Amino acid sequence: MRDNHLLTLTQWLSPSYPVGAFAWSHGLERAVSRGDVIDSASLVDWLSAVLTHGAGRSDAILLCVAHGAEDVTEVAELAAALAPSRERREETLQQGAAFAATTRAVWGLDLPDMPYPVAVGRAAGLIGLDARPVVQLWLQAFVSNLVQAATRLMPLGQTEGQRILAGLSPVCIETGAEALTATLDDIGSAAFAVDIASMQHQTHYPRIFRS
Repeated sequence: MRDNHLLTLTQWLSPSYPVGAFAWSHGLERAVSRGDVIDSASLVDWLSAVLTHGAGRSDAILLCVAHGAEDVTEVAELAAALAPSRERREETLQQGAAFAATTRAVWGLDLPDMPYPVAVGRAAGLIGLDARPVVQLWLQAFVSNLVQAATRLMPLGQTEGQRILAGLSPVCIETGAEALTATLDDIGSAAFAVDIASMQHQTHYPRIFRS
């Protein structure tokens, strides 16, 4: 990867890129409240399930397909339809719109508003970024945001959070590598507890996250 591509990719997936990722917990807030996630071990189990059986895997495939597609309309429509709850749909659509708006303004790309992973995959394809590091760093950024959410929701220090994130690196690498050769027909999820938590979150009170 060329130096300028590496820096562009890390800029896009940095916490400072204005997509508002910090406002979303992907249902984790509800999971902590109802006692599904109570410590480091249960958090690792939860995040591993999200990456390998939930939106992590599905979004990785959507990103990779969008990266190589001439027309991403079908991919974008499928990505929106796959959201299992109103809040999760808002999560992907609003972050995707924010990513597209900033990326259009800075890089001048033809990038309409679309679900977040599709927008990232499309943008990466347009400027010639290699799909492998894009999808692997995308997964790490995604799970990193959830780890940061967990540090605000439960007794989990920053060092332990980084230890958990480092331990999930092989999962991000493997899930990303598998997504590179997958098609839309390979998309499927079985993270039922995660999806139910996101459905229940819309009536959760009090709360600090939008999903």
